[in-house]
Amino acid sequence: MKIGILLSQVRKEEKLLFEEFDRRGIPYDRIDDREVIFDLHRKDFSHYDVVVERCINHSRALHALLILNMQGVKTVNTYEVAAVCGDKLNTTVHLIKAGVPCPPNFVAFTEESALKAIEKMGYPVVLKPAVGSWGRLLSKVNDREAAEAILEHKTVLGSYHHSIFYIQKYVEKRGRDIRSFVVGDKTICAIYRTSPHWITNTARGGVAANCPVTDALNDISVRAARAVGGGVVAIDIFETDAGLMVNEVNYTMEFRNSILPTGVNIPEKIVDYVLEVAEGRKS
Repeated sequence: MKIGILLSQVRKEEKLLFEEFDRRGIPYDRIDDREVIFDLHRKDFSHYDVVVERCINHSRALHALLILNMQGVKTVNTYEVAAVCGDKLNTTVHLIKAGVPCPPNFVAFTEESALKAIEKMGYPVVLKPAVGSWGRLLSKVNDREAAEAILEHKTVLGSYHHSIFYIQKYVEKRGRDIRSFVVGDKTICAIYRTSPHWITNTARGGVAANCPVTDALNDISVRAARAVGGGVVAIDIFETDAGLMVNEVNYTMEFRNSILPTGVNIPEKIVDYVLEVAEGRKS
């Protein structure tokens, strides 16, 4: 069996995956996305049973997966999953279509229509770039003056990331949210992410603690994973008075801070799944 691992740099997560493959005696190649060249007319990667995508850059991951999948190479995750999860609007549409509970969301294309949408929704709201991670470039908008200022800034910035106004109703998290980890058809573990700040990402200082995987948590997590195409994903979930709601789904998940509090060997579970895909037991 031959495994490829497509990556941008070797972080703690990649080291843990390397260690797990080494422990099992499974050979693998590191494919550096800063150096790789794809010949669109040749199937240069067809000797791999599966390629594990661990890129930091979303556009590199997306296009590499497109090429690999179109050339018949199995990947974890697939191009379809990356395309959905890499765009918050795309993710939300798929969650809604699948009947997975999520917060109210509006989308608008101009400053004027976005302001109307915000006021229709009611303050506070959260403005997010459609493409982004680690809790960056999020704005909690509490009133009209803040909305006008932030919308103007986004328009002046003028990049693709700011040309679509993705507006989400602010959910009071009471200092924490949940991140669950789904591998295949099972929620393998989950953490609470606690922070005095309204952004609870561990990349922004949130503290991880074990969260029991209840039937309700497993159900909404697996449903969310299936809605975006399945595979190996992390689900960000809000606890609300109306029940659990999915905020986002992440397709190149970080897990270094979740192994100790949960007691679950996450890289082992990921490698188990990768081998199932390579052997044709999982699609």
